[in-house]
Amino acid sequence: MAACSSPATPPPVDTAPYRGLGTWVSVFDYVPAFVPTAGPPPVVPATLDDVAKLGVHTLYLQATIDDPRAAGLIADPPLLATMLRRAHADGLAVVAWYYPQLVDPTRDAARLDAILAFRAGGQRFDGVALDIESGQVANVTDRNRRLVALARHVRSRAGNRPVGAIVYPAVLLEAVNPNLWPAFPYRALAPSIDVWLPMTYWTLRTGPYRDAFTYTDQSVARLRADLHDPHAAVAPIGGEAASSTPGDLDGFALAAQRDDVLGRSLYDVTGTATSDWPYLRRP
Repeated sequence: MAACSSPATPPPVDTAPYRGLGTWVSVFDYVPAFVPTAGPPPVVPATLDDVAKLGVHTLYLQATIDDPRAAGLIADPPLLATMLRRAHADGLAVVAWYYPQLVDPTRDAARLDAILAFRAGGQRFDGVALDIESGQVANVTDRNRRLVALARHVRSRAGNRPVGAIVYPAVLLEAVNPNLWPAFPYRALAPSIDVWLPMTYWTLRTGPYRDAFTYTDQSVARLRADLHDPHAAVAPIGGEAASSTPGDLDGFALAAQRDDVLGRSLYDVTGTATSDWPYLRRP
């Protein structure tokens, strides 16, 4: 009698690519077709050498965008391959991110599939993250349904690579602007998401939430409460870098330590001053 077959066990997911200090690069920083000013891009492959020396562990790199200026499903494949190889040579983990518009889920899925399939001399991205901000689908119920289905699709294709969700901070959605994205589907997304990256941009807030510690700490606490998971892996994104002060970065580091987060980063690399890095490297 033949042995009964059982469903394959999903490979274990290692969230290490999101651990420690990270920094962010968008297509508007390094892809010539998207750089808004004349001259060379502010970020070039050699920039990654400096980033690594400054103590960064993770490069969050925008790999593609749904825009006519992109060459195809990947914004600039040769350049992206160079960036990926250079980052790995410098010892950086690379998490590729993409902003799904959710208007045409098939288009979003195709770009995310291209990210997961991308190879540069046998090297691949260490993780992938969804930048969940688009409100182009006005009906929130439909928007949530499309988002959850897309995240489930990515998780099914990612294998042992961790999937991140770049999200509005829960304190923003619940206390500052409840109309921005009502009934955000935290728990429906949770089975597909390995790491949560709330955009704790204190520089965009006023009043008590302009305080970097308060905004970050409450964002992490509310997120874990919404997930019903006090141990959820969270890697908050602070910022915006160009408008932040040393006091902001001190508060951000203190909140990260208090909340026992997996990693932390500041958006973005072009706005981060040389004098900011010692604050960001704090344990």
